[in-house]
Amino acid sequence: MATVLMCRRLPRLSRVTAISTTTAKRGSSKSKKEKRDKAGAAKTGTQSGATIQLLKPQDYRVLYNPAAYAKGRAGSQQHGDRDSSQARGDTFTSPGAAQAPHTFPTASSPALSPVRSALPKPKPTLLEQTRLNKEEAEKEKREVHDSKEDPRTFQRGRPEYRALTCDSAEPAQPLPAEEGDWILQSVAGCEGSPGALRDCFLKLSRLPAERRAALGSDARFSALCHQTVMAIRLFSTPDLIHILKACVPLAVPASHPLLNACEAEFCRRAWDMGLEQLLLVADCWRCLDRSVPSYLGILFSYANLHWKDLTLPQFVQLLYIIGEGRRSPADLAQKVESTILKHLDSFTLEELGAICLGLFKSLSGISEHVMRRIADRVSLQMEDMSTYALVNVLKMLRYTRMDHLPLMRELGRVIPARIPATNIQGIMHITLTYSSLHFFDEDVLAAVATSLPSKVSYCRSKDAAKFLWSFGCLDYEPPNEEEFYSSLIKQLHAKLHEFSKFPEHLLTALLGLAFVKRFPEELIDFALREEFVQKTRGSKYELNKDLFTLGKSVEIECPTYQGSHLTPQLCQEFTEMVSSFAEREIYVRPEIVEATSLLESMLGGPEYVKNHMILPHTRSSDLEVRLSTDGRPIPFNFKDPVAAKKLRDMGVNLTDDLMSQLIQGRAHNQSPTEVGNESRIPSQERDDTKCMGGALPTGATSQTGPKAGLWQPGEVRLALQVSNRNHFCYGSRRLLGLHCLKRRQLRLLGYAVVELPFWEWFPLLRRTRSEKLSYLHYKVFSPALLTRAA
Repeated sequence: MATVLMCRRLPRLSRVTAISTTTAKRGSSKSKKEKRDKAGAAKTGTQSGATIQLLKPQDYRVLYNPAAYAKGRAGSQQHGDRDSSQARGDTFTSPGAAQAPHTFPTASSPALSPVRSALPKPKPTLLEQTRLNKEEAEKEKREVHDSKEDPRTFQRGRPEYRALTCDSAEPAQPLPAEEGDWILQSVAGCEGSPGALRDCFLKLSRLPAERRAALGSDARFSALCHQTVMAIRLFSTPDLIHILKACVPLAVPASHPLLNACEAEFCRRAWDMGLEQLLLVADCWRCLDRSVPSYLGILFSYANLHWKDLTLPQFVQLLYIIGEGRRSPADLAQKVESTILKHLDSFTLEELGAICLGLFKSLSGISEHVMRRIADRVSLQMEDMSTYALVNVLKMLRYTRMDHLPLMRELGRVIPARIPATNIQGIMHITLTYSSLHFFDEDVLAAVATSLPSKVSYCRSKDAAKFLWSFGCLDYEPPNEEEFYSSLIKQLHAKLHEFSKFPEHLLTALLGLAFVKRFPEELIDFALREEFVQKTRGSKYELNKDLFTLGKSVEIECPTYQGSHLTPQLCQEFTEMVSSFAEREIYVRPEIVEATSLLESMLGGPEYVKNHMILPHTRSSDLEVRLSTDGRPIPFNFKDPVAAKKLRDMGVNLTDDLMSQLIQGRAHNQSPTEVGNESRIPSQERDDTKCMGGALPTGATSQTGPKAGLWQPGEVRLALQVSNRNHFCYGSRRLLGLHCLKRRQLRLLGYAVVELPFWEWFPLLRRTRSEKLSYLHYKVFSPALLTRAA
């Protein structure tokens, strides 16, 4: 039977890789799917549940949902990528909202023609709609997992945690279900006795789960809670803690009046309690999923006053509570760091993971020294560390923006084999660590790409977006690129209803696709619609730059695109915003200023070179130079119209004598010793563009490029790129996705891209003027450029 069920579902998973190119094929596929579904409809509910269990890999669980993206990606310094159940994208959408994706066709390969969306999908019949609703309900069941246990794994490593934590597991000695009625009937005889009320809660918490679930609607249980509230101040602190602990297996709602009364009473008694009791109560609140900021504030103040008395388990449990409360007490920061260093060799590996997760969730920054010490230990014992704890360390490594080569190398050795057994969020955080640190490891990325398509249905919108962003940022297309990208694009379509609430996820995903020359037109049209643009404008995240980059990239790379575009007014606003930033932060960088000054001297004045952004949406500067086909510089950078008229047809002939004067006696054709064929940037551009409709022809223009009327016949336009380390993957000469996109688009607009890579230009900044001039002459007047133009 198991074999039959697996055969029924596997084709549906593989359909994301078999994208049909004709209507006939789609119809055939749909017909086969309907036959399978009709056959499956005859199965019982038990058999349907078995299907879900068979599809889900063993021990596959979605852990705590991280919050959405760090603002730093869009220019802000705030790190917002946190594991927060209250953050954007953290909650699953309602079944009703899940019907929205049906207004868009299933995602297709970006290489397909836009004609594929011309035929509307037939409206589903009532029977089909019922089946779809059942499938949505099953999908919701597959996606909702218990997220409270895994973050608490570290508590199993020491017996001391038993006194600090609330055990939410089933009772060791359960009572029979029929005992429940007898216990509830005895409530009337309690008459407000604290001991009797406590015993009722303890006994009820030991009932079977099915019987406990029915207590919420039982009037006798409500009477028990009411009596407890009325007698709340009569309980001793240990008895009140027992009642609170019993509320956990009883699944008392977080907003229940009983819990309101308990919180108020514990806040009143807190300063008379011990640290062990305070931590235990805080853990109960966590298990009950109740936000208690006032209580936590008292706990943190108490811990601050009694810091020297904290034991190692108490310290780790405190950081766990700090993380789950999403609060970072500023006055504890220094003490936390010193305590981590004090116990660093004594922590278990799971405790190290819990510490990092607590700091990450609470936005608590730690010094690079402390993070490096943690990374040192993890890199030596990584094989003995659980994947969950390791992922938590990676989150903090990413948060501190710290490079640790031994850890990353060991991670590249250990993690690929673990990827197939890792849950989707763990895989996402691993991938995001590599892209955030600009660290390229093909073995890890290939393992992720191989494992992802079969698990893609577990991806939330933000997970799919981060996968696409990470692979695009590192400019990596895996061996199974069509299967990988088509499955993620299909998931974006399935999650389309979420993007109106979380627009940053869609922009991030589409930018990641644009970096690797993939432009799914239906999604782009949705993202550039006026109503969606307004949602991005109203977001608390800085999304303008991402929207600008996407909109202009589509204009340049997809000339046949017929969907929505950014308005000229928005483009002008975004251009002014980016240009203002560039004038303050980019144009004034020493390496760019020096190159500009030397080029002006070499070419004959400021009219012959322009330091600006040819493509403002790519957010980096260019040094533009124009040459005639015979190698003469052409003046074009005129700020004064009168001077422009006088100098428009003038040029400076770079004779041997002039060059000798400029470089103090050195021959103009002598290249610096640092320049060699092996030092050039390897070509990472491809001629084909996976855009639906092709690419702009050479010499075409857009609003971000120069006006066509200013091009001169036979003119060669150079775009000199003064790069720095942040444009490349860590420790390599592999360009990041955004900068690959920029160079590709410059070439599409007719520019010849000339690299001044940091490994060549930066060392020359400390050399003589003649050596720098010789290097720039070698770059600008390359015979290959002029030959290509001719």
